[in-house]
Parts: sequence; C-alpha cells; structure tokens
Amino acid sequence: MKPTSSRSQWPALGAALLAAAAASVCCVVPLVLVLLGIGGAWVASLTAFETFRPGLSVVALLCLGWAFRVAYARAPRCSADVDCVDPRRLRRRRRWLWVAAALVALLLLFPYYVGWLL
Repeated sequence: MKPTSSRSQWPALGAALLAAAAASVCCVVPLVLVLLGIGGAWVASLTAFETFRPGLSVVALLCLGWAFRVAYARAPRCSADVDCVDPRRLRRRRRWLWVAAALVALLLLFPYYVGWLL
C-alpha cells in the first residue's frame, strides 16, 4: 500500500496566502516602493485597496481555518480502499502549515506594526 493522501491543505494554504497578501497590498506595496526609491503621486493611490482589507482578511482566515481542519482532522483507518498518509509527510505538512500561518499573521498585522518599523 503506497502512502498517499486524498486530501491536501495546499489549495487552502495558497488561497490564505493570496488573500493575506491582497489584504496587505494597501500597506506593503507603497512601503516597498518607497524603500526602493520609487515615488510619486500614484503610490498614494494604492491606498484605495484599503476598503477591501477587512473582507480579504476574513477570506484569509477562513482559508487558513480550512487548511488547519484538513491537516488536523482525524485520518480514516487504513484499509484496502483507503490510502494511508505517511506520518513523516503529515508532520512535514503540519510544519509548513504553521509556517504559512505565521506568514499570514505577519501580512495581516502589517498595518499595525509598520509604524514601529519606520
């Protein structure tokens, strides 16, 4: 019996990271552009994305919750018709999930701690 997984949290992790990045685009992108020496009036127009931040933050958290549910849900018992998940692969997936959760948290909280960085 080969160890495979019929469920994967990678789609949920990807969606959570994309939503968190999109939620923080109003704050991260202007800061990065200014740090690179790129300026102008159009950089200030990137704050127009601020109105989408609460909704995208909710989407990011929901996707992250979905990924945690998939990663920590009770696996079905191994049988002839159900493939087993290799415990090493499961631990590695869970570690990557926590790394992604930390990255999502950093992106979502960026508007609140950016003042301390400047």
